Amino acid sequence: MKFVIESMNKEKERKKLPVIKMEIDYELLTLHDAMKAGDKVQIIKSKERLKVLREQLMKLMDTS
Repeated sequence: MKFVIESMNKEKERKKLPVIKMEIDYELLTLHDAMKAGDKVQIIKSKERLKVLREQLMKLMDTS
C-alpha cells in the first residue's frame, strides 16, 4: 500500500513540472519587460518569484 501511495504522489509531482516551467517562463518575460522599462520594484519582485519557482522545480526534480 505504501508503494502505491508513493507512486501516486510521484505522478502528481510529475504533472506539476510543466506548470512550474510555464510559470518560470512567464516570470522571465515579466522580468525582461521590467528591465526594459527600468521598473526596479518589479525587477526585485520577479527575481524573488524566480527564486521560489527555482526551489520548487529543484525539489520536484529531486523527488522524481
